[in-house]
Amino acid sequence: MARSRVFIVDEHETVRLALADRLGRAAGLKIIGHTGNADQAVSEVRQERPDVVLIEVKRSDGLGLEILRQVAELANPPRVLVLTSYPSAWEEQAAVRAGADSYLLKDIDSEDLIRRIVEIA
Repeated sequence: MARSRVFIVDEHETVRLALADRLGRAAGLKIIGHTGNADQAVSEVRQERPDVVLIEVKRSDGLGLEILRQVAELANPPRVLVLTSYPSAWEEQAAVRAGADSYLLKDIDSEDLIRRIVEIA
């Protein structure tokens, strides 16, 4: 079975590393990179060409939806899954308009998250 290549964008390093560790153990996934830096996010996604990008759009710099939009506009864009801390109906609608394929909360069970990533890939 081919493993889905995943890139993580979250400005909180501890969250990013924990997520990379948690997902990196799944047989069907391969974490190919991660960053919290808004300036690097789009260029690294363009370079690494993941199947799925997990992105937290709630950022202290306010650039989460813009990063999402730019990733979704790449040639042959990856699927984009927003993984966020708490729900916001406005944000979910904005994320879908910007190109998100799915909007999930970070408290999702690991097995459910892995299943959703594999399905969306």
